[in-house]
Amino acid sequence: MAELADHKITSTTARALKKFLQYLEFERGLSENTQLAYRQDINIYAKFLATRQIAEITTVTRQNITDFVQFLSESGASRTSIARRIAAVRLLHEYLQQAGLSAGNPADLIKPPKQRQYLPRVLAISEVTALLDAVGADAPDATPLQLRDRALLELLYASGMRVSEAVKIDMDDLYDSAGQVAEPLRAGGFIRVRGKGGKQRLVPFGRYAGEALERYLVRARPGYAALGKESAALFLGPRGARVSRQTAWLVIKAAAQRAKITAEVSPHTLRHSFATHLLNGGADVRSVQELLGHASVVTTQIYTHVTSNVLREHYMSAHPRAK
Repeated sequence: MAELADHKITSTTARALKKFLQYLEFERGLSENTQLAYRQDINIYAKFLATRQIAEITTVTRQNITDFVQFLSESGASRTSIARRIAAVRLLHEYLQQAGLSAGNPADLIKPPKQRQYLPRVLAISEVTALLDAVGADAPDATPLQLRDRALLELLYASGMRVSEAVKIDMDDLYDSAGQVAEPLRAGGFIRVRGKGGKQRLVPFGRYAGEALERYLVRARPGYAALGKESAALFLGPRGARVSRQTAWLVIKAAAQRAKITAEVSPHTLRHSFATHLLNGGADVRSVQELLGHASVVTTQIYTHVTSNVLREHYMSAHPRAK
């Protein structure tokens, strides 16, 4: 909690905040990125309390937190940022109460602002095809980088996994359709994905991703693996190191530009497209929830709004009194 040292908090408060961050890491099992977001939000909260001459976290009142919400609203922060910071403060005070470090929870009745629901950007199937083809890995003289990038993009779209999950995949996370490890994958198979909070799930992938993976594993990865020490990682760079999230993002951006897709395309765009195309094809929401690794079906249901036009088309063509 070194970044809080200048906020004139007491040593008792500093220890409490440190315990809270340890709780997020070891008991809640949150990812490094989520822990960092909580740390930043709590840092903003601690700075605010310091401006109110509140050095002891256990003396915070409901009015103090209401003032913090007002401060966030007047700061110009987005609704999403405000909601996240309020959630961090609520979890902090809930932890302090449960751990016996505070007699009550002054944040228990504080509500975040209502969120606008934005529909995710979804690529048409033709755009996905153009994006994948733009990598240029189909030619006999395709470079190792082209083979790797095609395998990465095919797998992202085939599985719907987050890019942060894709770059963590190891070789022994790949299974063929018979459930065997390290067998030919051209017919498709399964992949073990490590999601948020350390939760694992098995996700299938089809022939296109399987063929792209097999070409990469045979013609590109061995050369990369010989140059580095990360022999376990599935996706490697030219120096033999595990591919980073930033590299994966740049691969997608470059492919979108070559495919002349003018709309913003991100790694999450492929995840959104995966979910929407499954629902359009008749998959049920619960199955898509499981494939995406969502803890709640409520998170997955945003995609049902995206597919409303398809549902109307099905209704109009099937119901005897629709027309």
